[in-house]
Amino acid sequence: MTKKQITKDTQNKKTPPPSFVKMAMRNMVRKGNQSLSHFAITAIGFIGFILIVACIGRPNLPN
Repeated sequence: MTKKQITKDTQNKKTPPPSFVKMAMRNMVRKGNQSLSHFAITAIGFIGFILIVACIGRPNLPN
């Protein structure tokens, strides 16, 4: 192969579109505080949900 063929081959190859993970990370970096606050709200909500389910589902054992 000559140098011209190699450069043509590399120019013809298209880069694949970015993955959803890369796009999400880019958006998270761009939006900064909003992403962190949404993550915190989600984490607090999930922990609250787990605690409520644990309280409701607690077995009542006789003394």
